[in-house]
Parts: sequence; structure tokens; C-alpha cells
Amino acid sequence: MIARVWRGWVRAEDADGYDRHYRAEVLSTLRAVNGFSGARLMRRAVGDEVEFLAITYFTDMDAVHRFAGADPEVPVIADAVRALFIRYDTLVRHYEVDFET
Repeated sequence: MIARVWRGWVRAEDADGYDRHYRAEVLSTLRAVNGFSGARLMRRAVGDEVEFLAITYFTDMDAVHRFAGADPEVPVIADAVRALFIRYDTLVRHYEVDFET
């Protein structure tokens, strides 16, 4: 299993809007990908910003490519929400899941 890890920061007042977008749009797209295994979206308040940590799970790197395209290290960010971000990781990290409980 592959874990795809990405972070982005928004203004506190934009956090709920991004959360809604993730639940409605991103999850819908992910669920349509053959090999998608699950997702977690975490948030933490840092002053007047909110940091989001998105971890998505795929069966293998072929499934990651089906979601992310030819360069899986490039984050997939919809134009509709790109302006919400103060900053974000420009590279996505991928890890092989060693074990889970």
C-alpha cells in the first residue's frame, strides 16, 4: 500500500471551505480511481492559519498515477480552491506502508 502525503495552509476563515471542498470534490474524484484505498484529512490551527495534512492511500504506484497523472509528485489542486492556500507543499511525498494496526 502507498500513502500519499501532502500539506497546505489556509487562513483560519477559509478552513471550513476547504474542508467542504475536500469532502465533496476530492473524495468523489478519489473514489472513482481504481486502486484508491482510503483517505484522511487532518487539520491543526497555527495562529491565524490552519494547516491541512492530507494522506491518501492507494494499492500501488499505478493507482497513484491514475489519480495524479504522469508526475505523481505534483500536487493535484483544483483551480477553484488554489486561491484559498497561503502556501502548500509543491511536492507530494509517497511512502510504502510498512504496517498498520
